[in-house]
Amino acid sequence: MANKNQINPKNPGFLRSALPIAQWLPNYQRAWLRPDILAGLAIWAVTVPQALAYAGIAGVSPIYGLYTVPLAMIAYAIFGTSRTLCVGPESAIAIISAITVGALVVAHPDDFLVMTSLLALLVGVLFLVFGLLRLGWVANFLSQPVLQGFTQGIALTVIVGQLPVLLGTEAGFGEMAAKLSQTIHTGFFVKSWAVLATSSQARLITAALGLGALVLLFVLKRFIPAVPSALIAVLLGVLAVSLLNLTERGVDVIGEVQTGMISLKLPPLDLGHIVSLLPGALAIVLLGYSVSLSVAAVGAEATGEEIDPNQELVALGAANLGSAFSSGFVVCGSLSRGVVIRRAGGRTQVVSLINAGLVFLTLLFLLPLFFKLPNAILSAIVIQAMCGLLNFKYFKRLFRIDRGEFAYAMAALLGVLVLGILQGVALGVILALVVLIRHVTRPKKAVLGRLSGTETYRDITVHPEVETFPGLLIFRFDAPIIFPNARYFADEVRRLIKESKPPVKEVLIASQQINQIDSTGADQLMRLKSELEAKGITISCAEAKSVLRDEVRRTGLEEKIGADRFHDSIEEGVQAFLKQQKPTQDTT
Repeated sequence: MANKNQINPKNPGFLRSALPIAQWLPNYQRAWLRPDILAGLAIWAVTVPQALAYAGIAGVSPIYGLYTVPLAMIAYAIFGTSRTLCVGPESAIAIISAITVGALVVAHPDDFLVMTSLLALLVGVLFLVFGLLRLGWVANFLSQPVLQGFTQGIALTVIVGQLPVLLGTEAGFGEMAAKLSQTIHTGFFVKSWAVLATSSQARLITAALGLGALVLLFVLKRFIPAVPSALIAVLLGVLAVSLLNLTERGVDVIGEVQTGMISLKLPPLDLGHIVSLLPGALAIVLLGYSVSLSVAAVGAEATGEEIDPNQELVALGAANLGSAFSSGFVVCGSLSRGVVIRRAGGRTQVVSLINAGLVFLTLLFLLPLFFKLPNAILSAIVIQAMCGLLNFKYFKRLFRIDRGEFAYAMAALLGVLVLGILQGVALGVILALVVLIRHVTRPKKAVLGRLSGTETYRDITVHPEVETFPGLLIFRFDAPIIFPNARYFADEVRRLIKESKPPVKEVLIASQQINQIDSTGADQLMRLKSELEAKGITISCAEAKSVLRDEVRRTGLEEKIGADRFHDSIEEGVQAFLKQQKPTQDTT
């Protein structure tokens, strides 16, 4: 008889797992509709200006920011497991897209849009493959310090890149940056110098619009966070251009574009282009997934829902495929839009469906309202969003907690600023590997002593008041004993024995945190036992879990050490040691 939980497309349970919308939509309550509609309107007021602004970061016309949204949101609503995650254009991911594509189309700028959509398609396919292979654990691959480091590096890079648009100095900035890059590698610091060097060329009206919008955005966010500050800035900018005829006074605007929804089509597939885009696509998948899952986790804390990391990969894959089919660019989850949904009381992904419908209507009927939107306003929206990612207090706190992790975070930050964004992301991945290897090969360990009047054992460096037992070394190792750290384990025991006064007679291994021992670990322990035995030192073990005991039996360690030397508790092992020492003391 088939297992009812077996993965079978004909099994209703499998269908509900593959299509989460089939779980919540049949149970949708009428009372949820009003808050979902209100949240849909609120998120539309944020999505439209952000999509227009982030398209510029991605290197395409603002209209393609709106093309990106509807199908991506619908796809996530069908396949996603988060109630409040809102997918769409995101600034950090958009700039990686622009840099990845820009490096490949220098000689053929007309191919930029096609390659951008192809990148979204490739990202979607990678997300789907990783989801089907159940690789959701990769979200834990990037440590938070490394993720924070290059996220804030990206934010600073985007800000300095948007300042020329805000001030109206794009032409002079481009010439200066190109000149400097001939002798110095183009990066954050070169661009910063170019911004300063060309600041005297700022166009007064453009700068006034951009800086005024930036101040407005920060003021509204600080004092009236519930209002759609970006939409208000957009509408005021359009009104200013229309009433004061600012286009004739040198203010750059979006300009007229074709209205209506673009026809759906698959980007042209070219194997050479796909191979060239693959490194950037992998960087986007790694960063986009880490960011999206973090955003979904924040929402889950507020709603009490459960997030399926593997299904989230599938949902993000479907969302990016939807974006690619509509000539859009890469998408991921957005923290700012998720906050808006929760503040507005949104309950389900009906919010995203409503938002997608409103963006469709915007493309069909409302787009002409944005033709006179100043580019400086869009730049202000981007800068304000990027400032929200900056969190220098995090580095200060990290410096107090762990200097090593602080160094990793700063290396990732400087890697982005000095080397460039893609190189910085690559450095971040390398640093994540270094962090992982460091933790695996050099896990935490401690020498334990007993708290007075109890049977509780604590680290003697943290609790110097604990009681120790002459001749007994109680050693705790907080990791499995496997090939990367087996020698480290044995060397630490040797070092502690050498430094111990009086001499060690027995090593009691506190094994509560050791849930595995492989053949390399077993060989090291056998070698260590023989070496210590020759010096008259015995080995015993306490608090070994049943899984570890089974492995110890299979490797032959139990027979070598002796079954009677495996104790249920540290206290039991201590008492056994003291009992062994008592006859010697009595004889003396």
